[in-house]
Amino acid sequence: MNNILDVRDLQVGYGGIQAVKGIDLCIAPGELVALIGSNGAGKTTTLKTLAGLLVPGSGQICFDGQNLHKVAAHQRVSMGIALVPEGRGVFARLSVAENLLMGAYSRCDQDEIAADLARMYVLFPRLIERKDQLAGTLSGGEQQMLAMARALMSRPRLLMLDEPSMGLAPLMVKKIFETIREVAAQGMSILLVEQNARLALQVAGRGYVMESGAVTLSGAACDLLGSDAVQRAYLGA
Repeated sequence: MNNILDVRDLQVGYGGIQAVKGIDLCIAPGELVALIGSNGAGKTTTLKTLAGLLVPGSGQICFDGQNLHKVAAHQRVSMGIALVPEGRGVFARLSVAENLLMGAYSRCDQDEIAADLARMYVLFPRLIERKDQLAGTLSGGEQQMLAMARALMSRPRLLMLDEPSMGLAPLMVKKIFETIREVAAQGMSILLVEQNARLALQVAGRGYVMESGAVTLSGAACDLLGSDAVQRAYLGA
């Protein structure tokens, strides 16, 4: 089976800094892959480049066999690539329901959009309780749920999550990761960037470790969890 995402020798620099230094990674259809590393490793830059928000200096990004070199960010959304950004990025002055509909801006199938909206309220019950509330008044965990649901409203084939646990209370982190597991179980391809390496590797099938813009380790998530190097650097061992 062909990979849904293939990245080869990706290099990204800005402001005189080489943030990503020739990385390779791939994701198979329905696979949940974790990308872990410390602050400044290049994880967020990688996701933004895959989403089309940053232009790579060199390398190749292929989605479902198509080279994305000249594909704009909004076109990548229509192709099935969705990013839940670090910091959530909800539209603070729009209601929860309006935020969700913004996620479907590239779609015209109104009946299916309505059906997907109902599905989001089942997947994230807290959101239906808040559907008329301004997104900016939600708690951090509720905003994370909204950002994920908004991305899913685009009907992505690849969902990219950037630090979904950041700044959340432990109970809310547990709920968010339960939802990630549920979405993955439905066959969604997911690229998860997460500083909490243990959490990320516990839900993922495979993982990559980034350090200073380069991939230094990769393999099955269970093997990375058992790696002495990963335990020393990221798991507090």
